[in-house]
Amino acid sequence: MSDETEAQGWATAKTLAEALPYIQIYDRETVVIKYGGHAMGEEAVARLFATDVVLLKMLGINPVVVHGGGPQISAMLERAGVKSTFVDGLRVTDAATMEIAEMVLSGAINKEIASWITQAGAEAKVRGVGLSGKDAGLITVEKVRRTKKDPDSQIEKVVDLGFVGEPSAIDTTLLEDLITSQDDYIPVVAPIGVSAEGQTYNINADTVAGALAGALEAKRMLLLTDVPGVLDRNGDLIRELTVAQARQAIADGVATGGMIPKLETAIAAAESGVEAVVILDGRRPHAMLVELFTEFGAGTLIRR
Repeated sequence: MSDETEAQGWATAKTLAEALPYIQIYDRETVVIKYGGHAMGEEAVARLFATDVVLLKMLGINPVVVHGGGPQISAMLERAGVKSTFVDGLRVTDAATMEIAEMVLSGAINKEIASWITQAGAEAKVRGVGLSGKDAGLITVEKVRRTKKDPDSQIEKVVDLGFVGEPSAIDTTLLEDLITSQDDYIPVVAPIGVSAEGQTYNINADTVAGALAGALEAKRMLLLTDVPGVLDRNGDLIRELTVAQARQAIADGVATGGMIPKLETAIAAAESGVEAVVILDGRRPHAMLVELFTEFGAGTLIRR
C-alpha cells in the first residue's frame, strides 16, 4: 500500500466520522427529492444520482423521488410533430400532448430511474418502485385555472391550459407502506394525477414534490435543478432564506424566471410543515450528500 493510498483511506474515515452528527439528524426521516428534467443530464450523472439515493436509504433516510421530464416531453412532441405552447411556465396540454406526456413521464423516465436505483442497490436489495399519482389514488387533481391580462384592454381573460392539474388531495398510504416496509423500497413518482371524474392530468413536478413533502411531513425537500440555487444581484449564491425573505426576493426582482415558481413551491412546502427546502444544482455529483451530511451545504435553504 502506497503512502498516498493510505492517506486517502484516513481521509475517507475522517469524512465518515465528521458526517455522523448529520446522519443521526436524518435517521428515519423522510426526504423528498425533486429530480428535474435538466438536472437529469447524461446517463452517467443520472446513475450517480441513483447511487446517492441508495446511499441515503442505507444510512437510514427514507428518500422519495419525484421526477420531471419537460425537456424529454418536448423532444418527443417535436418528433411526433406536436407543437407546444406555454403560459406562465406551464405547458398547454391538449389530448395528444397529454398522451405523449404520460408515455414519457410514467413510462420511459419513471421506469428508467427506478431501474437505475434497483441496479445501484442490487447488492443490498434496495429497490426503486416506479409510480405515478394515478396509483392507489396517490394524487387527486383539479384542473388548473389561470387568467392572463390582455395587454390592450387590460381585462383579465381565462386561459385554458387543457389537461394541466394541481393536487387537491394526497393519499400517502402507498408511499408510507413502501417507506415503512421491512424491505428497502424507494418510491419514484411521476407527476401525473387523476381527477375525481377519472381524467388524467399533467402536473408541474415541483408542485407534486411540494405537495408530497407536506403530506409526508418530510424533514427536507431537495429541489435539484440546473443552477446552484438562488443568486443575489451580484450573482453570488444566497445560502439561506426565511419564507419572508424568499417572498421579498420575488417581489424585489432578485429571483427571476424559472426561480420564481421554485421559490413559490419552497414557500408552500415550508408552510405546510416541511422543516426546510433546499434548491441546489443536481448536475454536480454528490450534491445531495454535501447538502445533508456536511456543514457547508450545497444550495439555498428556505425555512420558516
